[in-house]
Amino acid sequence: MERDAAGRFTPCGFVATVRRMQIREFQKLIDEMYSERDRQRGSAKTFVWFVEEVGELARAIARKETENIAGEFADVFAWLATLANVEGIDLQKAIVKFTGGCPGCGEMVCTCTSKMT
Repeated sequence: MERDAAGRFTPCGFVATVRRMQIREFQKLIDEMYSERDRQRGSAKTFVWFVEEVGELARAIARKETENIAGEFADVFAWLATLANVEGIDLQKAIVKFTGGCPGCGEMVCTCTSKMT
């Protein structure tokens, strides 16, 4: 990922590099683009925006709008990163919760019977 002298991501080669971006890099990119607004908005209002995007994703899936679904996933992920930024959460560290298997049963292929059966 190319950066300028201040350490910001540069548009040169952005599309090619975004496919290889780590979660932490994506979160930083979102922070660099929107942090001032996001922090002014605060957690509660940011969460409302996040939920709205989840609703748009749900509608696109329910209506089988295949041309919109990937974009809605991207919006949800961007708003999740935004919410994490406002809350000071590093998503790269947060996902460690799942690296050893299901947090409920500890298995790599979940064997829990209590949820979504």
